[in-house]
Amino acid sequence: MKILCKFVKNMNHMFKTVIFSLIVLTFQVSHASAQIKTRSPAVAGSFYSADPETLRKDLEFLFSRALPGSAKGQVLAIIAPHAGYPFSGEVAASSYKQVDPTRSYKNIFVIGSSHRYAFEGAAVYQSGNFETPLGVVPVNLDLAAKLIKNEPAFIKHEQAHRSEHSLEVQLPFLQYYLEKDFQIVPILLGTRSPRICQKLATVLQPYFNEDNLFVISADFSHYPDYRNATEADINTATAICSNSPEEFLSAIDENEEKNIPNLATSACAWPAILTLLYITEQDPERISYKLVHYQNSGDSPHGDKSRVVGYCAIAISNEGTKTEARFMLSKEDKKDLLEIARLTLDNYIGKGLIQPVNNSTYSSILQTHTGAFVTLQKNGKLRGCIGRFQPDQPLYLVVRDMTISASTKDYRFKPVTPLELEDIELEISVLTPLVRIQDPSEILLGLHGIYIKKGANSGTFLPQVATETGWTLEEFLGHCAKDKAQIGWNGWKDAELYTYEALIFSENEFSEK
Repeated sequence: MKILCKFVKNMNHMFKTVIFSLIVLTFQVSHASAQIKTRSPAVAGSFYSADPETLRKDLEFLFSRALPGSAKGQVLAIIAPHAGYPFSGEVAASSYKQVDPTRSYKNIFVIGSSHRYAFEGAAVYQSGNFETPLGVVPVNLDLAAKLIKNEPAFIKHEQAHRSEHSLEVQLPFLQYYLEKDFQIVPILLGTRSPRICQKLATVLQPYFNEDNLFVISADFSHYPDYRNATEADINTATAICSNSPEEFLSAIDENEEKNIPNLATSACAWPAILTLLYITEQDPERISYKLVHYQNSGDSPHGDKSRVVGYCAIAISNEGTKTEARFMLSKEDKKDLLEIARLTLDNYIGKGLIQPVNNSTYSSILQTHTGAFVTLQKNGKLRGCIGRFQPDQPLYLVVRDMTISASTKDYRFKPVTPLELEDIELEISVLTPLVRIQDPSEILLGLHGIYIKKGANSGTFLPQVATETGWTLEEFLGHCAKDKAQIGWNGWKDAELYTYEALIFSENEFSEK
């Protein structure tokens, strides 16, 4: 009987122990669950479809229209837009198509700027995973906590992430396109300080390697009209592709100084882009930027060309060779060329004299041999335009001579008269060297001018022609072949195709506001 009582007593103790353990375990699980707060999608059903099957079909369509991968080396980062899929989805898909979908990544850093909250530093989401209609996207919670612990500029700000769209809209692209499982590190910048961006870049620099992918979420110009947006966005993208934070900040300042109507920003996530540039500028011999695709909301059937938002797809890769320095003009260079053109026009048309040019005060850039076009506008309408691609004389003389030609030898117009001089505005397009292309998809409307050559016939359109007309790529090529090269609408299909870029500026930019 004593043995039985002892057994019952022991069982009673064991039962209490088990019950206590279960209570502790339940509390631990409950406590852990309270700490893990999966972020539900905030913009599914508005920026993109909330229905998984519809979303997959939408992504399939967008990727079918996206430009193929063309970046050399391994892509380490991309810049992709974050607007609603009907507006920016094709450009975003072009960004992702530069990435190898079979590659396995330790982490994907998805970085943007906060649209709703202003705060110093960057908010790293460490409260749980992200969820989209396509499933759960794991967050590297340990790395998120490590960033916050080791650098004061990284903070925890869960609310900033809850309703933010810029990171969320990138995730379905990753879920649809990548073949391997992945985890993300979601980072939202609230700062507008270049100094803080430099601090963030220093911390993120060790992670910028072949094991990880950086996705920078950014739209470009907000709310100017189609033409002004294209010009501003190409200026911004060109500066980004120089891999220079200073050039990027200067381009933003330059866009603002032009007083473009309705321009609210050149890039809503410029601090995120700047942070990336502070990372990549440390390795200029290895890192290469490439503008892959450009459109704005006016290119969408749902868009309004009078008020647009710009979208760029840019790939950043370890090409293994130094990015070639881009041909750049300073403000003084532009002013000097415009002064040459104005004095030439006034003297030649008004007095019959060719303007003498003293090159001793000009920069070395103006003394390089490169092509240029001079365009005359009268009351907003074309009054003459002539240029030269591959001159045997320096740029400042090309501008002088093309000013004379544009005002007197453009067969489409009668020569300019002295009475018209006050009504004429001068625009100059300085050209980069011609590049032979094999596929018309390499042409980026708004960035590239085209030169078509077939036998003895040739013709060209400057980059701004596509912007001013709103033509599609096929119309751009067709009109150039038919109207300029005189080889028929489809003549470009078996002709030599070349692209070039143009640095475009006018007297209006430097007039007193």
